Amino acid sequence: MYFICSVHSRKMCAVLIVLLLLCSRGMGQNVIMTGQVRDSITKMPISGAIVFVPASGQQVLTDNAGKFSLGGTLDVPVMMRVSCVGYNDWKGEVDNDNNYIIDLSRKSYSLQDVTITASMNNLYYTKILSQLDINAHPAKSAQDLLRLVPGLFVAQHQGGGKAEGIAVRGFDADHGTDFNVSVDGMPVNLPAHAHGQGYADLHFLIPELIDTYQWGKGPYYASKGDFTTAGFVQFNTKDYLAKNFIKLEAGRFATTRMVGAVNLLTSKQQAAGKSLFIAGSGLYSNGGPFTDVPEHFKRFNGFGKFVTPIGRHSRLKASVSSLWSKWFSSGEIPERAVDLGYIDSRWGAFDSSQKGFTTRTNVIVQVNTDLGSDLQLNNEAYYSNYHFNLFTNFSGFYFYPDLGDEFRQYENRNLFGYTSTISKQNYLGNVQLSTQMGIGFRTDLIDPIGLDHTQDAQFLENIELGRARETNAFGFWGESLRWGKWLLDLGMRYDYFNYYYKNQSVNKIAKSLFDGAPPSTHSSIVSPKINVVYTFDSTFQLFVKAGKGFHSNDVRVVISRNGNEILPAAYGIESGFNWKPIPRMYLNTSLWYLYLQSEFTYGSDLIDQPGGPLEASGKTLRYGIDFSGRYQVLNWLYAGLNLNWAHPRSMDDPKGSNYIPLAPTFTSTAELNIKFKNGLNGGISYRYMGDRPGNEDYSLKCNGYFVTDLSLKYTRKNYEFGLTVENLFNVKWDEVEREYTSRFKNESAPVDEMSYIPGVPFYPRLQFTYFF
Repeated sequence: MYFICSVHSRKMCAVLIVLLLLCSRGMGQNVIMTGQVRDSITKMPISGAIVFVPASGQQVLTDNAGKFSLGGTLDVPVMMRVSCVGYNDWKGEVDNDNNYIIDLSRKSYSLQDVTITASMNNLYYTKILSQLDINAHPAKSAQDLLRLVPGLFVAQHQGGGKAEGIAVRGFDADHGTDFNVSVDGMPVNLPAHAHGQGYADLHFLIPELIDTYQWGKGPYYASKGDFTTAGFVQFNTKDYLAKNFIKLEAGRFATTRMVGAVNLLTSKQQAAGKSLFIAGSGLYSNGGPFTDVPEHFKRFNGFGKFVTPIGRHSRLKASVSSLWSKWFSSGEIPERAVDLGYIDSRWGAFDSSQKGFTTRTNVIVQVNTDLGSDLQLNNEAYYSNYHFNLFTNFSGFYFYPDLGDEFRQYENRNLFGYTSTISKQNYLGNVQLSTQMGIGFRTDLIDPIGLDHTQDAQFLENIELGRARETNAFGFWGESLRWGKWLLDLGMRYDYFNYYYKNQSVNKIAKSLFDGAPPSTHSSIVSPKINVVYTFDSTFQLFVKAGKGFHSNDVRVVISRNGNEILPAAYGIESGFNWKPIPRMYLNTSLWYLYLQSEFTYGSDLIDQPGGPLEASGKTLRYGIDFSGRYQVLNWLYAGLNLNWAHPRSMDDPKGSNYIPLAPTFTSTAELNIKFKNGLNGGISYRYMGDRPGNEDYSLKCNGYFVTDLSLKYTRKNYEFGLTVENLFNVKWDEVEREYTSRFKNESAPVDEMSYIPGVPFYPRLQFTYFF
């Protein structure tokens, strides 16, 4: 493996292995009881369940394997209560016993069951919100999956086959530059991507198969590395398929979709803790109102997952997922295009040859092992094979007045990686300690990666062409200490990067960028973290977080700049509270601050234009406030509200010229959902994006929007009917707006202005699902 060749990596691995071995020693532990919490039907472990001992006030959370341990000065037998949102409470008396099994039975989700706890997991409150949200409105697409993160907005452009653009916490994070996305532990972000650094395309997921997700904002989490400046989201697919199903969907713009999933094991095998199911989906749409250039968008997905015990102490999970997608697109349209008659309508096309094609196949293998002495070991390996091919024209005839500015971006990639994590809980008297350590690596092999000048999707000349490799080796350590109402969480992360780029183009632009530059370089960064939590009682909690994070830069930019500013750091701090003022209301508020040493804003860390990489925009500063509220008004009526305000600015530019283009400043989402016992469920929601600066001095503007969506379903034991309506009130809005200098064929001079992609109009779809 490439990372083994590094002295930095060998030293890091040796230190971490020693620490992991030390972790397995007693360290003064006084564990008197261990156990596991499972689902009573599937027998699958339940993580995040609260195990509470009333006599001592001790609380612990079950880990990813559903395991827990109790210690300190406890008298046996122990009376305990086990609770988890979506399950009935369990109460009982347990004698001095190890590996005690507790099965919880399912029930409807209720905010009344949520308990604020000084848990050993500082992301516990986000898990609570995510469980409530995904239960209230299950995701229907990759866009819906990302929108589950409070305050995160997405935008689709250049056809439905591209990764969504992400806006969150004052960042226009392009397709993932400052936001970390993962699935079942596998990274989704792709560094040194042909279209954009950190490109995170989630379309290989079938949303109906998502079980849980977890998110966090800011750079405060030791297990999260590259791209985790604004935050992260991790999705977990189902280990067990409760029911086989076939789902059919049809709607406006010739949209059709079919998805199905089926178990392949007998009920007896499932009762033994095994699971094997497969699923597939297909989607077609003509691209909505883009009548001049119908998208003829096609996407096919496949998925399979196998779960089985290995002996008495290990569990294996193995999954395969795939994506095939092809489409045409209209692309961004300059504001003047319709007014001056260059394009017939806002649904027209700037260049009718814009289109794309992409595939991704993933294999993930996870093995969780109980090593005894309350040690849990998790090993994970993953592999992805990826192809990308995109034809775009952002600027008309600006760079090439005669032939036009159509470009092809393309790459072939093999990504593989491995992570090993060990965790342990200890007790020093009545002080709980939870240790987590991990080491791992990922390597991206990209051959080729390039940029061509094209016309009508036909090759004219190569602008850039090369072979790239990027390897990230890492190690992290986290230690949580809980005593009484206090929780202290300390963490440290080390990342080492090795970059390589071999220029294979003879184009004068490429030669000017890479001739004379060493083909490889490396760098490393250390990222400390600290979180402090004080829990007054089960209804109110204060927290303070601080940490350092980073995002890597495109390998081509790194090499062309002789290794300068490879890993610009981000420093963040925030404080806030979790509060249940009444039993069925949950409030979370955070006041945050984030400083970046150097930032590559939109267009600056990409090489998608003939000009090549640009200078970084320099130091940036953001601060703001996030608010999330959930209220279960009645047993059948659920309300949610998110308010997010940010103040993003460049620190190296004078006031008035220090706006960060496209960075969101105020956003809000809200929803009102119903769920009746007779099977009627659904809701209405809105998303609001305020006006944003289009350029550094705000002389250009991105217009805000307010869009309302509706979803209604009637669910019975064996079937479900559904209606989904995007843009219920058919408002006129723009999903994407960006500054481009463009020129039409007969224009005497180029024009610098905003270009846009119109947002979808009134868009109803009907669904029918059959369960068997």
